Amino acid sequence: MIANLALAAFMVVLTVTVHFFGLLGLVWFLREHGHRLHPHERWAGQGLSILFVVLGLMAFHTVEIWAYACILLAIGALADFEAALYFSTTSFTTLGYGDVVLDHRWRLFGAIEGANGLLLFGWSTAFLFSITGRLRALEHDWLESPAASPKRERRT
Repeated sequence: MIANLALAAFMVVLTVTVHFFGLLGLVWFLREHGHRLHPHERWAGQGLSILFVVLGLMAFHTVEIWAYACILLAIGALADFEAALYFSTTSFTTLGYGDVVLDHRWRLFGAIEGANGLLLFGWSTAFLFSITGRLRALEHDWLESPAASPKRERRT
């Protein structure tokens, strides 16, 4: 039981670390290269920025799910990689169909994977919401600037 919890704790630390550095990488990339998309001027730039973030988030979650699947296979909790990946995906996303189950020795590990996935998806959602809100604020600032519409009269 202690080994089970230690392995689960290790996986939580690993996946949170992957997620943290992945999000930092996305922020860095958007700061360094996002201006080339002109997200404050064009809807296509905003769309490409959001698409880039969503695909990045999917990549992070894929790495995290595959890490759990590899551990499940390595510890012998499931017989083949397809079953391990399927179980890991349904557990991490908290769908948990129940058609593939872990032996009673590893049930807690699977439950912790589900809790970890729930938190990481929540973090991803908050990040995506934040990026989308920031892009909308840039668009609003651009539309409201005097330079954007010189003919518009100001109301007092």
